[in-house]
Amino acid sequence: MAGNELGEFLRHRRERLRPEDVGLPVGGRRRTPGLRREEVASLAALSPDYYSRLEQGRVRTPSAAALASLARTLRLTGDEQDYLFRLAGQQPPEPRSPLAHVDPAMSYLLDALGHTPAQVADDLLTVVAQNRAAEHLLGVWTGLPGYRSNVTWRWFADPASRDSNDPAEHERIGRAYAADLRAGIAQRSPRDRFAHGLVADLLQRSDEFAELWAQQHVAALTSAPKRLRHPLVGDLDLQCDVVLSPATGHRLVLFRPRPGSDAHDQIAFLDVLGNQNFS
Repeated sequence: MAGNELGEFLRHRRERLRPEDVGLPVGGRRRTPGLRREEVASLAALSPDYYSRLEQGRVRTPSAAALASLARTLRLTGDEQDYLFRLAGQQPPEPRSPLAHVDPAMSYLLDALGHTPAQVADDLLTVVAQNRAAEHLLGVWTGLPGYRSNVTWRWFADPASRDSNDPAEHERIGRAYAADLRAGIAQRSPRDRFAHGLVADLLQRSDEFAELWAQQHVAALTSAPKRLRHPLVGDLDLQCDVVLSPATGHRLVLFRPRPGSDAHDQIAFLDVLGNQNFS
């Protein structure tokens, strides 16, 4: 790669975006167009120093996870994401990889939902994109190593991940995740290393998963009530809705307040706290 084509491309795409395009609060005058470097870094779950060095051409081999996260943050098209990977000297991700391009309609909906927590997951329930409201409610789930961005893996392999769910719902949720994973696996190639590696790892780690997997239940996730527990605002009564993209198999999972509950105000409070921490 001659010169600093990667850094120039990142800078150009950063400068064409406005804060409201990526769900950031609007306010204050800006000396430069577009997003600030530190804003892009935060949205992509990268350190400001690392992102600055990327733009300056001082990172020789950026990771595939970092590139995919930047592609989502900068709202790149599929062709633009492939170009970004090639500028970095890497092969673009396969269509069903956790690093694959996010359905543009799903990305638009994430931004449009604004204060409603929402995230995009693939057909195996690996989280590939979140809006800021989802990060405030659930934490950052994208771009994590290994299988840690996969909701089902976290549920069975990391029992602490269940602390945010009402214990009365644990059995139902576990059964739903195992059945959904089997439905997702059926759509993958027998040679899909990520998909079958995920199942093999869970069978080794979790007796509970092994028992549920042996029951052969097959059912994709659908809308369901969910009570989440948050250390700052207490219990939130939510409706977890799932919207499918037939084009990519991606799923938009949104957490809307249940009528008659205090969840709307609780989510708004978390949003205020999160934006204060960001600024």
